[in-house]
Amino acid sequence: MKFVYDFHEGNKDLKDLLGGKGANLAEMTNLGLPVPPGFTITTEACQRFLLDGTHVDGLDGEIDEHLATLERDMGRRLGDPADPLLVSVRSGAKFSMPGMMETVLNVGLNDASVDGLSRQAGGNDRFAWDSYRRLIQMFGKTVCEVPGHEFEDALHEAKVAKGVTDDVQLDADDLRTLVTAYKKVFLKHTGHDFPQDPREQLDLAIAAVFRSWNADRAVLYRRQERIPTDLGTAVNVVAMVFGNLGADSGTGVAFTRDPATGEQGVYGDYLSDAQGEDVVAGIRNTLSLADLERLDKKSYDELMQIMATLEGHYRDLCDIEFTIERGKLWMLQTRVGKRTAAAAFTIASQLVDEGVIDLDEALVRVSGAQLAQLMFPRFDLSDEPDSITRGVGASPGAAFGEVVFTAARAVEVAAEGKAVILVRRETNPDDLPGMIAAQGILTSRGGKTSHAAVVARGMGKTCVCGADAIEVSSSSFTVGSAVVNEGDVISIDGTTGRVYLGEVPVRPSEVVQYFEGDLDPAQANDPLVAAVHRILTHADEKRRLHVRTNADTGADAARARRFGAQGIGLCRTEHMFLGDRRELVERLILARTDAERDDALAALLPLQRADFLDIFREMNGLPVTVRLIDPPLHEFLPSLEELAVKVAVQHEHGQRVEHDEQLLAAVRRMHEQNPMLGLRGVRLGLVIPGLFAMQVRAIAEAAVALAAEGGKPRPEIMVPLVGAVQELETVRAEASKIIDTIVGSSGVDILIGTMIEVPRAALTAGQIAEAAEFFSFGTNDLTQMAWGFSRDDVEGAFFWRYLELGIFGISPFESIDADGVGRLVRIAAEEGRAARPGLKLGVCGEHGGDPDSVHFFHEVGLDYVSCSPFRVPIARLEAGRAAVESEGSDHR
Repeated sequence: MKFVYDFHEGNKDLKDLLGGKGANLAEMTNLGLPVPPGFTITTEACQRFLLDGTHVDGLDGEIDEHLATLERDMGRRLGDPADPLLVSVRSGAKFSMPGMMETVLNVGLNDASVDGLSRQAGGNDRFAWDSYRRLIQMFGKTVCEVPGHEFEDALHEAKVAKGVTDDVQLDADDLRTLVTAYKKVFLKHTGHDFPQDPREQLDLAIAAVFRSWNADRAVLYRRQERIPTDLGTAVNVVAMVFGNLGADSGTGVAFTRDPATGEQGVYGDYLSDAQGEDVVAGIRNTLSLADLERLDKKSYDELMQIMATLEGHYRDLCDIEFTIERGKLWMLQTRVGKRTAAAAFTIASQLVDEGVIDLDEALVRVSGAQLAQLMFPRFDLSDEPDSITRGVGASPGAAFGEVVFTAARAVEVAAEGKAVILVRRETNPDDLPGMIAAQGILTSRGGKTSHAAVVARGMGKTCVCGADAIEVSSSSFTVGSAVVNEGDVISIDGTTGRVYLGEVPVRPSEVVQYFEGDLDPAQANDPLVAAVHRILTHADEKRRLHVRTNADTGADAARARRFGAQGIGLCRTEHMFLGDRRELVERLILARTDAERDDALAALLPLQRADFLDIFREMNGLPVTVRLIDPPLHEFLPSLEELAVKVAVQHEHGQRVEHDEQLLAAVRRMHEQNPMLGLRGVRLGLVIPGLFAMQVRAIAEAAVALAAEGGKPRPEIMVPLVGAVQELETVRAEASKIIDTIVGSSGVDILIGTMIEVPRAALTAGQIAEAAEFFSFGTNDLTQMAWGFSRDDVEGAFFWRYLELGIFGISPFESIDADGVGRLVRIAAEEGRAARPGLKLGVCGEHGGDPDSVHFFHEVGLDYVSCSPFRVPIARLEAGRAAVESEGSDHR
């Protein structure tokens, strides 16, 4: 196996082997650009090193061979005291991980060769000793883990002693003295002198770069960016060119377009008489590239020409590092540059206009995650406020308001025209009015699929869950020694999960204004809005997957339709039993006779019918999947603890309230140790006579009423939690009779299907398909039951540790577990369609709006995904990207 490649042997397509930096250095070399000669040690060598821990058989010999070639090319030898060759040793993984791994410059310098370096630079002693102190500092920190602050302290003392503020004001004697101080620091922490053998320096630096792949910051970065852990990093050994040779030398970083906005032009920083790390370290104020033009017009003009060449060659924004050594320009690195979400859309659209890429390529170059960033308001953190705690960023956005602790109080304060943040230990369906009234929700419990998170995302509300450092009481919460009372103002960031005291200003999203219809992309001057419109329109033209929404009210349905939803994939009916209707639910539960139960259901029927008619009108002509009531009925009653205390207090005062005692008895009778696995879903419909029948009747009557108005209702009835075909057959038989009686000759067609959310349902999908006209995968419950996780508890309890250990790359509730839960989906889809060709397949769990999951659902062959209204544009974009990428793989 070959472990080392000269630059002329590689190209930009070998990133797996040579890493991004090495592949791009090779590409620039082959383009004839001025790249210092060097070689790359492959990622495979790194993988072998990390496996063994000390040695890679055959690597030393290959390094010897390529080092000899480099010495011939440069006409200098590593370690030659008279005319030394110095090299840089730089990391370079397949995916850019800026600053996460190690670099060592000036390798090869020692006590014997520092004078030779000075002569090489025309007697520039200052340059030679400056290079030597940099080597000891970087080598000490990177290779030997010497505390960096001790080198910085010594440098600071040297400047104080000299009475100067900048490094460049230290002369050769000052730097010679500083080298002595650095050596003492090195000896104190390592127990040995700084190594004088140049080859030993090189070998130790290479090993340090290999090890830095598993440094804490690199592991954390990979986890955040979802970069695989087994790739390893390449190591680039490059002949040093020096920007610290005086005023006619320097180093810089440049971008071919603005990475923040996408605006066309040339952007970058330059620092004269400096080495590369000085620019990013911020030790001195940098100059603009316009200043470089004034200082060195020849180098500037050559840089502009090279930047144009690179952008044309890579067909994208390029990030470039360069050094000027006494008027000679050298290219040290290029890569397709990182950019903000706004810049990603703007640049992709620009490149289409320029004829560089087509719309398919533009679509692939942006992502749903980037679009999500553009849709939510963001805090202006320019004043750098300190956060008081951090939870799980459950629903993106930025919100501030007065703290309230009950839903009722949230409604009251919001009615006064004030912004509020609802703070709860956890939310439940009864909190919905307060959640609607609030600008944001903060809970001390729960995770990204908790009630608070799911409902907040559906409404586009900012939400932070699982902030377990806060202690919530009835009128305040505490974080450490800080006490936040009702009425105090806080700000919450639903992206980062951070919580701030006071009001942090926010900036609105013009992209959401566009989706809401407040901005016309054809008239808007904002290039970002125009770019989003253009690329999303193309995604709609390319995608195979339809995108529906999860919506429970007419208002939610209307908003989702503005956002591009093609129907409703999940209408939850349980939210229709709250508020003023709670009394009717209590009547249903407390009914002692069939007549009492029928009266309660009859009272609920017109209310349900009106709800469905409102939703059907908003989605006229589009399918609406209505899920029959799913949660246990006791969720609509007071908690056992609260009710027991209330009745006990009544008894203490000699009072007996029959209604409360009956409620308490009912709650105790219905109490379950694990209600998520108890009497809910289809089981509830089979046990409570008339409950599902009332809902089916309301759906059918609403559909017929809309048809009579000239509308085109397309209702679909979904039976939840089915695990056996016999359950569905029983419900379907009763529902079909009701539908046939009501629909008559109205022309209304109502489908009956089921939610696949129990593993057994997925494994017996062929049987269930005989009785179902559609499947909708409820991947929240399917994930919960497949993993044996309680989704409301586990994220805050131990998911953080699973993520830290690499057991999860991402929560399986956030992105579908393709190997496990995804396999259940695949089995159900294949066996269901085998039994019923043309079976409609969709997904309505939270995964329906997750970018990675959308690609999986496209590949499995589902017909649609359904998600919260605010995630509809994200799903549309990702469905288009999935189709384009699938076409590309088919062509390959």
